[in-house]
Amino acid sequence: MEKDYLIKKWLDNELNTQELKAFKQLEDYEALTKLSHSLKRFKAPEYNAQEGLNSVLNSIKTTKQLSNNWLKPLLRVAAVFAISFSVYYYTTTLDTNITTLASQKTTIELPDASSVYLNSKSTLTYNKKNWKKERDVELNGEAFFKVAKGSTFNVKTSTGTVTVLGTQFNVKNREDYFEVICYEGSVGVTHKSTTQTLTLKPGDSFLIIDGKFIAKEKETKLNPSWINNESYFKSMPFSYVLQEFERQYNVSINSESINIEQLFTGSFVHNNRELALKSLTLPLNLKYSIQNDASIVLKRE
Repeated sequence: MEKDYLIKKWLDNELNTQELKAFKQLEDYEALTKLSHSLKRFKAPEYNAQEGLNSVLNSIKTTKQLSNNWLKPLLRVAAVFAISFSVYYYTTTLDTNITTLASQKTTIELPDASSVYLNSKSTLTYNKKNWKKERDVELNGEAFFKVAKGSTFNVKTSTGTVTVLGTQFNVKNREDYFEVICYEGSVGVTHKSTTQTLTLKPGDSFLIIDGKFIAKEKETKLNPSWINNESYFKSMPFSYVLQEFERQYNVSINSESINIEQLFTGSFVHNNRELALKSLTLPLNLKYSIQNDASIVLKRE
């Protein structure tokens, strides 16, 4: 039986048993039935089926290449479109994660034009899709925020939450270390050790080390020192100083032979390792040896 004849009768639902069997043997049978099922979901305007069929059949006859596979390209396009839409929808609902490596820093602009400066070995997570409803970011590490005015802005960490409207502040969340410093405006800090929210004004800070609150003097700088490639410490356990050095220079420090609980006041730069090492060791009468490019040993003089 002729292919065109079978397709016409199939479209008109007039196939008898023998014709239906022949129709199912057509090369395009599977593609035709799939297209039919898809088209049932759409309501098309009324038209003359005979004229429409004749027009399609004439087009098929005039192009030999399309005579056997005229539906396949259409189905491929539809499949690609469906897959692309699914991928787009899935990816746009995912969280955005920005991570810095050791000795790396980066700047991020959030959907509301707020700026985040991310320090070394830190991760910032937020969701673009829900941003208009909830201006929330999750931080693991250290970041300096310049928040645009708007609805409430929350910085969530594993140990505490910082809530603000429009302000500038620094959050540092490391192992056994949580610190918030307010530089402009005001911020509310809620730590897991208490249900109360502490309000910080410009120059105020909130510091928890090993679960203990540490009182600090008023901050007089306009922004954190690490923004300018320098780490500054005042009466800080030397162990935390060394950890920051390791992050900034991507090295490991062997400090087994020294007292890392002694307090350190001073600073080191992020762009000159030799100078930075001298800044740490000279005030404490220490000496250092570089074992390889990624390992440093500290000892008493």
